[in-house]
Amino acid sequence: MSGPGTGPGRGWLLRLVITFAFAQGAVSMARPAVSYRALALGADARAVGIIAGVYAVLPLLAAVPLGRRTDHGRCAPLLPVGVALIGIGCALSGLANSLAAMAAWSAVMGLGHLVFVIGAQSLVARQSGPDDHDRNFGHFTIGASLGQLVGPIAAGVLVDERDGHMARTSALALLVSAAVAVCAYAAMWRIERSGAGAPGKAGREAAKVPVHRILRTRGVPGGIYTSLAVLSAADILTAYLPVVGEERGIAPAVVGVLLSLRAGASVLCRVALPPMARLLGRDVLLVVSCALSAGLCVLLVMPVPVWALAVALTLLGFFLGVGQPLSMTTVVQAAPPEARSTALALRLSGNRLGQIAAPASAGLVAGVAGTAAPFAMLGGLLVTAAGAAGLPLVRGRRGRDRDAAHVGTGCAAETSTASLEAGRRTHR
Repeated sequence: MSGPGTGPGRGWLLRLVITFAFAQGAVSMARPAVSYRALALGADARAVGIIAGVYAVLPLLAAVPLGRRTDHGRCAPLLPVGVALIGIGCALSGLANSLAAMAAWSAVMGLGHLVFVIGAQSLVARQSGPDDHDRNFGHFTIGASLGQLVGPIAAGVLVDERDGHMARTSALALLVSAAVAVCAYAAMWRIERSGAGAPGKAGREAAKVPVHRILRTRGVPGGIYTSLAVLSAADILTAYLPVVGEERGIAPAVVGVLLSLRAGASVLCRVALPPMARLLGRDVLLVVSCALSAGLCVLLVMPVPVWALAVALTLLGFFLGVGQPLSMTTVVQAAPPEARSTALALRLSGNRLGQIAAPASAGLVAGVAGTAAPFAMLGGLLVTAAGAAGLPLVRGRRGRDRDAAHVGTGCAAETSTASLEAGRRTHR
């Protein structure tokens, strides 16, 4: 008998991947377009960082309540609501004529993305068996990578910085991204299985699981932090590569291709994820990918030629592609079963906290040390993420050492007892 997420019933996952590809494509097209439009309206690197951070403010506040609601209700209704908010945020960002208005509509776009992703990730967690989580989360995030692949290229093609056209063409790119979001509705049918929205008594008791208990569960904090670091890296790359390109004379179309190379490499990574996880193990794979990503981020600080940037971003995309799906599996499998959506929401809250703090910090660093300096900051963040991902390995080794010590002590005690008994029998 096939379990959840297996057998002929996996059409729901394909439709979810297609829906996610359009929703993420709209956001990935809009984010660099927002940066270009902000630059056209007179923003400096610091203001671009603040606008990029505002994108995550509403999601940070809404994530846990949405997760609680999803734990004891259906997941699928969140998908159309999220796509609608993404489309509204994209369209009205294109029509905005002030930096404050752009920041506000960027926040609406971020809220829509959060609503969609909580519903989608909860569906994958609920409709997949334990042995299928790595594979199904990996396939699910292919949708995100496809959107990140096409979105920046489309933005780069539409945005024209010559002869003062950037304000008009960046607005056009944002309106087109709203239309791309609407396309997500085409595959949004029969994604949630019949009965999947009724988790029963355990799901209804999810509100009784305190947030602090979820956060203290072994594996959850490390999964959240690793996800935060990886997403912050991808987010700052998307927001700041246009600024660096503007400073180094790299055309928007080329910047779009560079960002899409990163996303394309993430697609390849997620296709290859199940065999890599089986070969190295989830924790080792997370540590190695974060450490290598850190080194590549530091390389981006240097004024290297465009071809070297392309190679670095391709490798960076491959290694960053590991973090999101494996951190989802880590959090889902570590969290109490009746509070998995809440745990995923806490993971997304961590992501959004990173999306607020990292761009704001990057803006301050860029204002002081230059527009390429935030990439060095990302390198440090990813080094700490490698350490967090490695904690289970250290704890597991210590546990094995303790077990070996107990076994050795037990064997010595048994040997001593046997010797004493033999001595008594001899004296008798």
